[in-house]
Amino acid sequence: MHKVRAIEVIEDYTARGKLDEGFLRLKRLRAQNRRTDGSTSPEYKIDVIDRPTLDAVALVIWARTARGVEVLTRHQLRAATYFRRGRTTALPEPEYLLIEEIVAGVLEPGELGLEALRHRAAEEAREEAGLSLDPAALRPLGGPFFPLPGIVSEKIHVFEVEVVRGAGPDVLDAPHEGDGSPLEEGSHLQWRTLVDAIRACDAGEIEDGKAELGFRRLAARLGVALSPP
Repeated sequence: MHKVRAIEVIEDYTARGKLDEGFLRLKRLRAQNRRTDGSTSPEYKIDVIDRPTLDAVALVIWARTARGVEVLTRHQLRAATYFRRGRTTALPEPEYLLIEEIVAGVLEPGELGLEALRHRAAEEAREEAGLSLDPAALRPLGGPFFPLPGIVSEKIHVFEVEVVRGAGPDVLDAPHEGDGSPLEEGSHLQWRTLVDAIRACDAGEIEDGKAELGFRRLAARLGVALSPP
């Protein structure tokens, strides 16, 4: 399979795009705060970004090996980080292409309840990592969280599951079909020790917030000792 080297923009249709179409829905609101004494604040503007469903799942897949606890990550295309290139940033940074994350995905319409969350996380593991998991084996890993509560309504529910780590290489191709999106092209999987994964977060090598949160919660659950960064 050929590797992806760039994302090419065919058309920027921002100016004619509607706020309520596409994968993300942007709401632009005028609002005011209503106080307990009946008074109100000055009016102000709010931007809120929704997905078709309000909840998502993230899954820390881990195994016990001779090297200790290992976790599985996935490197994949992320357009929002890719298009930071050529723009002014607070600090110098690389030109991003693949971002290292954990398995994750958005719930489908009608998926409600804890069992639906487990089912969706297991489906994402099948699509993104080629693993067949029993949803009942997935355990909640702490409470859900808002990744960007100032503007994004999405809440992420974190799970963990122990698997048997084969004797294969540390880095391997991800399932080519994924969810059928071209953004799945070029993805690959990587096994790291849990300690190494957290060190990579500290060093800025892994920059996915849900991955770091999941790794640290898993380390606390399993009693894995972490040295100071």
